[in-house]
Amino acid sequence: MSHPRPSRRDLLRIGIGALGLPAYLGLRSDSARGSQARERSVIVLYCWGGMSHLDTWDLKPDAPAEVRGEFHPIATSTPGIRLGEHMPLLARQTRRLAIIRSIHHRSSAHGKGMYWNFTGHPAPQAEVAVNLPPSRQDWPSLGGMIGRFRRAPAGLPSAVQIPYPMVDNNTLQAGENGGWLGNGYDPVIVRPDRGRPWKGVSRDLGTMVLSRAQGVETARLEARQTLVQRLEQSMSRDGGRSYSHFQQMAFDILLSSRVQAAFNLDLETQSLRQAYGDHLCGQSVLLARRMSEAGVPCTTVICSAGDLNGASGDMWDTHGNNFNRLKNDLLPPFDRAASTLLADLDARGRLDQTLVVFLTEFGRTPRIRSGGRDHFPNCYSIALAGCGIRGGQVYGSSDRIGATPRDLPCSPNDLHATIFHALGLSPDSPIQDNLGRTFPLSDGRVLPLF
Repeated sequence: MSHPRPSRRDLLRIGIGALGLPAYLGLRSDSARGSQARERSVIVLYCWGGMSHLDTWDLKPDAPAEVRGEFHPIATSTPGIRLGEHMPLLARQTRRLAIIRSIHHRSSAHGKGMYWNFTGHPAPQAEVAVNLPPSRQDWPSLGGMIGRFRRAPAGLPSAVQIPYPMVDNNTLQAGENGGWLGNGYDPVIVRPDRGRPWKGVSRDLGTMVLSRAQGVETARLEARQTLVQRLEQSMSRDGGRSYSHFQQMAFDILLSSRVQAAFNLDLETQSLRQAYGDHLCGQSVLLARRMSEAGVPCTTVICSAGDLNGASGDMWDTHGNNFNRLKNDLLPPFDRAASTLLADLDARGRLDQTLVVFLTEFGRTPRIRSGGRDHFPNCYSIALAGCGIRGGQVYGSSDRIGATPRDLPCSPNDLHATIFHALGLSPDSPIQDNLGRTFPLSDGRVLPLF
């Protein structure tokens, strides 16, 4: 009797469900290229919803009141660089940061803006202002492309996303998974077991976050492993290899003391956990640092609620009440966690091996409307630190109201080329899609930030 090939969701329900844990699992990585590439990793701090560049990285104090808003620029550790007043801790870290104030693209939809920043390519049907659900025709995410050339240590994934997937209009978003590289390059999604959550909605929509089932001890898991192995024998003729892949990944995470240790925040001192902050943001960023140390090549932290939920809740889609949401709910945990990460990596001697990328899908409109700012891809700001990036610099600039790049314009594909270069990977490295077509890893140019 033949067996139908199981779908990805079937694999999760059968292989992972037999373990007693909900999980979103995917791992596969090929050979690394060079010792430098094997040592380096990237942590992406992603502000889902579109961080207002005009109130954080690129204030315009001389602009008209309807543009400059309520916040004031403050001095930083680098003469001549100023940031928004509600980023005081990051202001002390600018000697480690390269701030890019001239990045831009053409998509004003959240999902498509994220797709462009995560993949380095415009989304399919870019002219239609709607979000697209993920498919295996999508370009792979940054983590998927890095995973194609990098191998994580045994039992660990090549890409991790913390603490949940991104959702808009009750839809998972294209661009954050492995795309045409296949589901083996999708990120494992992990949620810390502590931290005051973001206000708002954070849906999983069937992706299911990795967490150990309460009351399921090691001996019981091992017994379930035996049962799952017997089930696997009945599926070995069709789909068994893929089934085994997800099942073994779950056991590696739950039963390997070495792998478990990488996920265990209790191994950090209480003072350091407190330094990152008792918010989910801080604990997620701390976990990202542990993932990087353990050898995970790419870790992404979603620094907001996971569901945009009609711009309601703690996410960066600040169409309304922009200034109160930023100063009271969004910037304090982000500023604390991000600044602590940079200082922590530096104190551990790991900043030269860890690239930190501050990313978002777009900026916000210069003109304030009804107390908020709307979507604005024409010009926004991001930042990088570590892996040879020269800190204390600003690359590019925007015009007097932050509406267009004034000089040194760049785009997400240039960012990707720069990230790959920082990790020791050539942007020209060939990569094949599921139709056998060959593309360069990035068609952008490496920015002169080193």
